Amino acid sequence: MGNMDEMAEVVLFTPRVELDAAENLRGFIEMARDHLTVFGSDLPFDENVWDVTAVIALKGHGNKRVRIKFSTLTTAGDKTPSMMAEPFLSFAKAYLRYMQSLRPTKAIHGRLVALRALEAALIESCGSTNPVRIDSGVLNRAAQLIINQLSDGAAYRAGQQLEILARWMAENRLTKIPVRWRNPIKRPTSAVRVGKEADERRAKKMPSQAALDALPKVFLLATEPVDVIVAGVAAIMLAAPERISEVLMLPEACEVREPRTGKEDAYGLRWWPAKGANPGVKWVVPSMASVVQEALRKIRRVTEEARCIAKWYEDHPGRLYLAPDVEHLRAQQWLSLADVAEILGFADHSSVNTWCRTAKIAMSRQDNGKQVLVRFADIEKAVLSMLPRGFPILDDATGLKYSEALFVVRRNELGTQRGTYRCMLEAVTIGQINTGFGSRARHGFDSIFARFGFTEPDGSPIKLTSHQFRHYLNTLAQLGGMSQLDIAKWSGRKDVRQNEVYDHVTPGVMLQRLRDAVGDDNQMFGPLAELPKRVMIRRDEFAQLVIPSAHTTDIGYCVHDYTSSPCQLHMDCIHCQDLVCVKGDEEKTALLRKRLQEARELLGRAEDARADGYYGSDRWVEHHRASVDRLSQLVQILDDPSVPNGAVVQLSSPTAPSRIAQELTARLPAKNDKSQTSVPAEVLAWKGD
Repeated sequence: MGNMDEMAEVVLFTPRVELDAAENLRGFIEMARDHLTVFGSDLPFDENVWDVTAVIALKGHGNKRVRIKFSTLTTAGDKTPSMMAEPFLSFAKAYLRYMQSLRPTKAIHGRLVALRALEAALIESCGSTNPVRIDSGVLNRAAQLIINQLSDGAAYRAGQQLEILARWMAENRLTKIPVRWRNPIKRPTSAVRVGKEADERRAKKMPSQAALDALPKVFLLATEPVDVIVAGVAAIMLAAPERISEVLMLPEACEVREPRTGKEDAYGLRWWPAKGANPGVKWVVPSMASVVQEALRKIRRVTEEARCIAKWYEDHPGRLYLAPDVEHLRAQQWLSLADVAEILGFADHSSVNTWCRTAKIAMSRQDNGKQVLVRFADIEKAVLSMLPRGFPILDDATGLKYSEALFVVRRNELGTQRGTYRCMLEAVTIGQINTGFGSRARHGFDSIFARFGFTEPDGSPIKLTSHQFRHYLNTLAQLGGMSQLDIAKWSGRKDVRQNEVYDHVTPGVMLQRLRDAVGDDNQMFGPLAELPKRVMIRRDEFAQLVIPSAHTTDIGYCVHDYTSSPCQLHMDCIHCQDLVCVKGDEEKTALLRKRLQEARELLGRAEDARADGYYGSDRWVEHHRASVDRLSQLVQILDDPSVPNGAVVQLSSPTAPSRIAQELTARLPAKNDKSQTSVPAEVLAWKGD
């Protein structure tokens, strides 16, 4: 958030019990208009478009303005959209400003979509735009409109915002009828589902094989700045799963090398995570270190001049940067259009003429109109007004300057339709990188793949998104057995549970991974590590026999063959030989530790009960002790540093008594019971008496 938002005073709205919904609504709008300072105390509340760029600074978007348009749901994407109608319009403005003071966010769009859908549903259901008439039916219709308009994920998030809005209106008595409403839009299905549709969904989140094959070739062939930078970004993102906004905020001096005894130096990049994790060093896998170093070398070469320009402006505020070959023009009061063309870097005089008119620079005609002159001071003022917003600081969060940033270029240097400025700079934006990856191919903008003649096998254009690299690398990490904690750190996440969204290892791949571990004492720990050595059968065939399927459980994987028999232990997995665990899954390991702690507590209670003479407590002591023993063995193996991540762990079969023995034990009296004299001798002998 910008400074204006941080300084904004929070004012809470308190409805008056004695007033009706309409009066409370008027009071709320008045409070939001006249007393809140969010988005600035000078916010033009009555305007239908708010420029909030000064408050909501989006990383990696350059000088792009952030505007809130209070347009209707159906015209929001139009060039000249229709605006919401009163009184809903004023309510929407008040709500958006009020919620930004309570729960600041950069993702304003979700709240705005909920408001747009609610207005459309209100008009459709009630023929009115008065918010006090909102009820459950209107909210249900709004949810349906959201589903019709948005993708599954976006619809779910907008539905959450709609639920927050409905709850807030009810709590503040802003509806005629009390409303209790829950978001009916279901969360999108998890990526771990099976089937053709799930496989297709996973594939869409990953870069195509054609893209992965073409990228290294483009990287080696690239010479133009736009190709060097886009291919370089791809190389960096393939080395470690960084977000595109993190990559574009890298400092020029971002490389870190750390000596390691007996090994090659560790190599990494300084980074500042975009989603809350602590700043630090992101280490690059050794196989990609040389690629990243080469990418950085190329990027520095094509961005060096822009950093020099930024440094010059930093050291000479209020003065125009002139390249060495035109420095002599600084002493002149009047400039010809040819002089201006050399200063700006334009190729022809017509472009300079257009630029001067657009910048409203006064032009003086001399020599009977044959020569057009402009003042140097006017050119200087016009160019200085083009400096990026916030210059010399690029990133407020880190204090990174343009002169220190890796991804800065001369203005328009990455474009193909306008001339490159010799005297002005800009930061590389996410939009420019995505254009290079093919996001705007249908609009006539060539991607790096198209410029070098690469396509998909069917001839269609190759398209990438920057986020596909994160999904791809996280999936590779899952396949390689990297621990969930390391994946979270490697990816800059606060919460290990966020890994699930990025893990696109299919169930079939996981099953094959378990089968591959059978008979390999480097990968498998337990009975299945040795069984294949004693049978005359190929290892892969045996693996398919012993592990026909694998089902995920909360603490590991169940490899029981359900085609032969149902589960006989009723989810008592820890006492079953069919349970296998994979080292490195921090979530499941944490559950195992929790189970062990609970089992120890239960064992203590059972022992106390036995000491107090409770009937049947002996059996509970025996059961809980067995649970503690097996859980302890499993946790010990998973915590053993000599066991590599990705290893498949299976405990030996527990020595549980047969069902017949259990039944006999239950029916026979205790040893000190004199009624045992009538028990047949052969039964007593079987019991060991």
